[in-house]
Amino acid sequence: MRSFVPTAGSVERQWHVIDAQGKVLGRIATEAARLLQGKHRAIYTPYIDTGDHVVIVNASGVKLTGRKEEQKLYRYHSGYEGGVRQERAKEVRAKQPIRIVEEAVRGMLPKTKMGEAMWRKLKVYAGDKHPHAAQKPKAAGTSPAVKTLTTRSEVA
Repeated sequence: MRSFVPTAGSVERQWHVIDAQGKVLGRIATEAARLLQGKHRAIYTPYIDTGDHVVIVNASGVKLTGRKEEQKLYRYHSGYEGGVRQERAKEVRAKQPIRIVEEAVRGMLPKTKMGEAMWRKLKVYAGDKHPHAAQKPKAAGTSPAVKTLTTRSEVA
């Protein structure tokens, strides 16, 4: 009996929607990276892009734990000498709330050409509206890893 090895053309890609409202950033990012890489499938192959498309909505309502809102730095470069700029997470959230989620997911994907292809299948929106209804996306984030932030009083 021969082993089944998927090819790029044999993969049927699905669309998933993750609602980030009130959820912790890292948990949203790991779930999205897992879906983008295709690790949720039985046919996962490391050298073939078997991942799905992921739409993340309500990115502006994602939670950062601890004091990351004031302490976490986002760096970028202008392209000129000495052009490194940095902003705190609360400044980035005010100007570009989708950038927080995009950078978190991108950091969890492979740093290769295939990782770039996976990252292009990620769509992030600050609000609850998205233009991908025609693709009939399924609600993702139902795994126990993605849950809302609870306070210590709720747990006790």
